[in-house]
Amino acid sequence: MPKRVDHAERRTEITEALIRVAARRGLHAAGMREVAAEAGVSLRLVQYYFETKEKLLLCGLQRLAERFGERVAARVRAAGDDPGPRAVIEALLHTALPTDEESRTFHLLYTSYAVLAVHDEALAAQPFIRNPDAAERTLTELLGQAQELGLVASEVDASAEAVGLLAMSAGLGTGVLVGQRSPESAAGVLDHHLNRIFRGRLVQDHGHRSPARRDQA
Repeated sequence: MPKRVDHAERRTEITEALIRVAARRGLHAAGMREVAAEAGVSLRLVQYYFETKEKLLLCGLQRLAERFGERVAARVRAAGDDPGPRAVIEALLHTALPTDEESRTFHLLYTSYAVLAVHDEALAAQPFIRNPDAAERTLTELLGQAQELGLVASEVDASAEAVGLLAMSAGLGTGVLVGQRSPESAAGVLDHHLNRIFRGRLVQDHGHRSPARRDQA
């Protein structure tokens, strides 16, 4: 009997090939022919599954989001059975920093997708553009939970802090990507601002005191 083809697995393999090519050469250079060669399949097969480069790019974006979610979930699990709102926030923000090959690929390609979406209506219409809104809601809810637990002062504007943390994480990530600062420096800045928000937490997870409180130590 002929071997049965797992179409979902084949689509995933081709999508992963797109991510590898784009990580090495840039998203603009990841054509269907290059992706086919990377995946070890024919150009016709790539066209069969995705029809156009645009559809292939959209699937690549979805796969990137899935991989990011998996990494965040793993980091939350590593924090313990009941990690608490701060640990979850740290997992979200620190996972987005380009500190290793996987996270570097995520930040590089996600940024590239954002740039393409400025001039591509199909990309601009995708949930990717709305993902920051979802992330803001998630962080706002987590900060609200922290307020209920007494970990964050009640007068803190949870929504404004969530927006600021996400913008800071994105900017720091780009700084690491282009060599402006080290991953450790970027993580330290995030921890400094989390220590500011979460009262009573002086010692950072990275082994040094918050710059804002060092003179009080």
